[in-house]
Formats: sequence, structure tokens, C-alpha cells
Amino acid sequence: MNIYGIRAIYHFEMARTFRTLSESIVAPVLTTSLYFIVFGKAIGSRMGDIDSVSYGAFIIPGLVMLNLLNESISNASFGIYMPKWAGTIYELLSAPVSWFEVLIGYVGAAATKSVMLGLLILGTARIFVPYEIAHPVWMVAFLLLTAVTFSLFGFIIGLWADSFQKLQVVPMLIVTPLTFLGGAFYSIDMLPPLWQKITLFNPVVYLISGFRWSFYGIADVDVAVSIGMTFGFLMTCLTFVWWVFKTGYKIRH
Repeated sequence: MNIYGIRAIYHFEMARTFRTLSESIVAPVLTTSLYFIVFGKAIGSRMGDIDSVSYGAFIIPGLVMLNLLNESISNASFGIYMPKWAGTIYELLSAPVSWFEVLIGYVGAAATKSVMLGLLILGTARIFVPYEIAHPVWMVAFLLLTAVTFSLFGFIIGLWADSFQKLQVVPMLIVTPLTFLGGAFYSIDMLPPLWQKITLFNPVVYLISGFRWSFYGIADVDVAVSIGMTFGFLMTCLTFVWWVFKTGYKIRH
């Protein structure tokens, strides 16, 4: 394995993050702070507890997931799309690095940035709402697994996109609505029985439910199912990326 190639890609992507610190880190943290002020304090103070958890604390896992999913996709998709747009993708394709090494470099950097942001949001949440983490090891595991999975998904979007506008289609029109409808701000047990069953077709439900369980020991779906769904999506994305690199589909376009 070409460690030097992986390190070069990883360091380049991380350096780009710190060059644009206000857009990459500061803006999402400030936006999340507004969520805590509006939902956690203004609205949350007028709502009762959900499963013996205050509303402000209840929404923390959902807000972390909302940012984690969008940032993972955006970081990875933009990272691989830029070489395509600038024409430097040919240098990458002719370099002595395999598709797997390229994948590790880009997805590893995107996942690292997303995890950093997630931890910063958790630290910011402490300012507004007191909370405890019942299963810290599982919390970190869910955080890492979700960041890697959706960074891989973002990498696929970056390979597919042929314009900057297309990079925003999936995060804005699909992922964000699914997150809001996936129990980020409520428990799906609060929905009518029919809508509870329909909501189970939303894959984001399993991510938020498993992550919330790691905090408070409560979940809308079984934790094992949440882990299985996440691993299944991860393997699906990994298989698709392998096919793309083996066939060269869309990479050179």
C-alpha cells in the first residue's frame, strides 16, 4: 500500500479545511447554536420531557446527525469533484496509487473533518443544555461509522456530479428532509401508527435512533437493526465505488 500517496491526499484535503476555517467549521457550529437557542431554550422550555429526557437534550443527537450527514457528503463530494473540474484528475489517475488508496485519502479526510465538527457541536451543546452520555464507546462508534459511510456516499456524488449545482442536490433535497423527518426533533413513537410504519422506510431513522440510544439508552428501533442498516449502506457504497474505479465510469468526464 502506498502510504505516501494516501498521506499526500489526506494532508491536502485537511489543509483545505483549515484554509477555509470559517466556512468549514465556524459556520456549522454557529448555525447549530441557533437551533439550540430556538428549539432547546425557546421551544424546549415549553415542552415536556420525552422518555424522561428534556427536550433540549433529546434533540442533541439529531442535530449532530443533521450536521454530520451534510458535512460528510459535502466534504467528500467537493474534494473529489475539484480535480475533475480543474482537470487535475488525470494526474491522480496516472499516479502510482490504487483506487482504494485514493478512497482512503479522500474519505478519511472528509470523515475526520466531520467527526471534528460533531465533537465541536457536542461541546457547544454543553453550553446550552446539560446532558449525559450513557454509552460513550458506542457514541464514538456511531459517530465514526456514520461519518465514514456518508463520506463514502459523498465521494460517489462527487464522481457522479458534472456541475457544482449537482453537488448540492442530494444534501439539500434528499438528506436534509430525510433527517428532519427521521426523528431529529421528535420520537417517531409520537406519530400515528400508519406514519410510524412509513417512517421506518427512512434510512436516517436508524442512524438517529442508534445515536440517541448511545446517549440516553432510548431508541425508536432496535440498536442491532440500526448498526446493521449502517453497515449495509457502507458496503453498498464501497461496492459501487469499486465498480466505478474498475470501469472508469464518469471519472474522466
